[in-house]
Amino acid sequence: MTKVLWTKPAFQDLQSIKDYIARDSVYYSDKFTADIIMATERLSQFPRSGRMVPEIGEENTREIIYGSYRIMYQIRQEAIYITQVTHGKRNFE
Repeated sequence: MTKVLWTKPAFQDLQSIKDYIARDSVYYSDKFTADIIMATERLSQFPRSGRMVPEIGEENTREIIYGSYRIMYQIRQEAIYITQVTHGKRNFE
């Protein structure tokens, strides 16, 4: 199994989304965060289960979709790095 590690920017993305959801519901904010983390943990067993990011087109830069969110990651020899979590309607940065 490959380790799944979060980059600082990706963790900040997740925290910002969590804070935004918490304005309406702390319960759903916590649930959303736990569900996102669980979705990324599956990558340890199936790292290529996500699709290539269309804007980048590199084999090792991929994304999974959770609800309306894109969770982007890079597959490296030593680990899988979660690099960004963004709403699907936002422009890719």
